[in-house]
Amino acid sequence: MTHTILMLASTSFFSDYGNHVRIWEEARALQRRGHRLVLATYHNGDDMPGLEIRRSWDVPWLKRAVVGSSRHKLYLDVGLGWRALRVALALRPTLIHAHTHEAAAIGMPLRELLGVPLILDYQGSMTSEMLDHGFLRPTSPFYLPLTRLERWLNRRADAVMTSTHNAAALLCRDRSVPDDHIHAVPDGVDTERFRPYDGSAVWAAQRAELRAQLGIPPDRQLVVYIGLLAPYQGTNVLIDAARLLVARRPQTHFLIMGHPDPHSYRRYAESLGVGSHVTLPGRIMYRDLHSYLALGDVAAAPKMSLTEGNGKIANYMAMGLPTVAFETPVAREILAETGLYAQLGSAADLAAQLERLLDDPVLAAQLGAAARARAISELSWERTIQTVEAIYAEALVRRKR
Repeated sequence: MTHTILMLASTSFFSDYGNHVRIWEEARALQRRGHRLVLATYHNGDDMPGLEIRRSWDVPWLKRAVVGSSRHKLYLDVGLGWRALRVALALRPTLIHAHTHEAAAIGMPLRELLGVPLILDYQGSMTSEMLDHGFLRPTSPFYLPLTRLERWLNRRADAVMTSTHNAAALLCRDRSVPDDHIHAVPDGVDTERFRPYDGSAVWAAQRAELRAQLGIPPDRQLVVYIGLLAPYQGTNVLIDAARLLVARRPQTHFLIMGHPDPHSYRRYAESLGVGSHVTLPGRIMYRDLHSYLALGDVAAAPKMSLTEGNGKIANYMAMGLPTVAFETPVAREILAETGLYAQLGSAADLAAQLERLLDDPVLAAQLGAAARARAISELSWERTIQTVEAIYAEALVRRKR
């Protein structure tokens, strides 16, 4: 059975980072299965080919992407709510798929108006994200009301899709969602596009050209990272690890890709004396990401958050990149035994584990091959989207009752 889906995303879609990649890949996979999908989102962000996007009213003083928690969202969500209402009345969807709790709050009245189920795509705790971004403190008078709102949205959704089994387990322990409403739907990856460097002359020439464009000397081993640049993502700790590792292995180089504000992190690397060994090119278009990851010898996933997903790891795995992550339940769930783990928050241990892979090419090759095999068998989007369809069907039956 095919559906007409109103997808809500309270974010500046598309902006080439984890949550947006999940939205895009889910939407593409649903369309390939024959469903019609319309996405309502903020006024800014890139359009994506083949996807119907309806944007909220224009805000001329805000053109940059809004990343994470922000006061701007207070009025952006009002504009998105108005756009979502108009789209819903014209589209008459069979269900609403909301990414993030803010989008779920916008979708709740639409669900009652249309009598259709609402699916919450849970990418992490709303209040935990606010704490991670420094937008909220546990002592704030808003903390308890926002926590209660989050729990109410979790409970009221017809189904909750989490991006990790760890998040599903946390919700079960929290008891804010009925157990039969919680479904773990891990991030997938396009294993055809994201695949290991094949050693061909054409690809070797492309890699050499791209390294030259980035100003990376050809004799250096490369540690790659892709994602948001922020303390809770471990960006500062990764640069601290670069200082420690480069002191022992001057032939090592770090390619740290992402946004916002790469300039601040360039200054930080320079202040530590490793500016010539750390390249921060800024935002990388998702369509080009595989080419940049193919430059790497090893990959780093230093995310500090204990509740959010970590979709970049799946991309690393599909590329066959041996990966070092901080020891968190989410990283362990995705990588399993195909990567190495560093003590959470420790730059010294992160540097030591990266050094271990760089010094042991046999171990690196074994872990990379195992990661690639796991990505193919466990993390394909085609497999994942069939789970999503089953969740839709169950929510529709429950709603009819």
